[in-house]
Amino acid sequence: MKRPRLLAALLVAAGLLAAGAVGYRVWLARPVQAGAAIGGPFQLVDMNGRPVSEKSLAGKPTAIFFGFTYCPEVCPTTLGAMTAAMQTLGSDADRLNVVFVSIDPERDRPEQMKLYLSNFDRRIQGYTGSPQAVDVAARAYRVYYKKVPLDGGDYTMDHSTAVYLMDRKGQFAGLIRYGAPQAEVVDRLRTVIAGKPLA
Repeated sequence: MKRPRLLAALLVAAGLLAAGAVGYRVWLARPVQAGAAIGGPFQLVDMNGRPVSEKSLAGKPTAIFFGFTYCPEVCPTTLGAMTAAMQTLGSDADRLNVVFVSIDPERDRPEQMKLYLSNFDRRIQGYTGSPQAVDVAARAYRVYYKKVPLDGGDYTMDHSTAVYLMDRKGQFAGLIRYGAPQAEVVDRLRTVIAGKPLA
């Protein structure tokens, strides 16, 4: 995706978020609560091509979101909201892992992830991998995703829209729903950083 197109998409997405336009379902197999069996082992690579696993996130709480760099709205909106929240949190955000995992490894090679995430907070990490490795990670987090063909031979991806929050031990703590007010995003991140239970 070219930078001008991405910036235009970000501006549109920011307007939608500010207006409270949601319009996307949070795809989960069933309702989930803190302590649910979400998360687990995975073997991926980061946007610098280095191997990463669930152990790479140990010791810090984590906010993890599954999407793709060619996403027209949900992903840039979510990453923009996370960027704004991290800037509000300032140095406290250094105590948090924020991870964007691609569910489109066919197009999202490490270099594409790095280019795309350069538009957001520098502390956001990008993970990708082989289709099989991505599928293992998505299943561990109970993430829905599906390739959707488009006219002309192109395709898009349908996928879960929530940000998953994990505590510093790697246990599921809660969600940030897509389109949540910015104050709620900041509050939930601040709560998980502090190691307190989410309401």
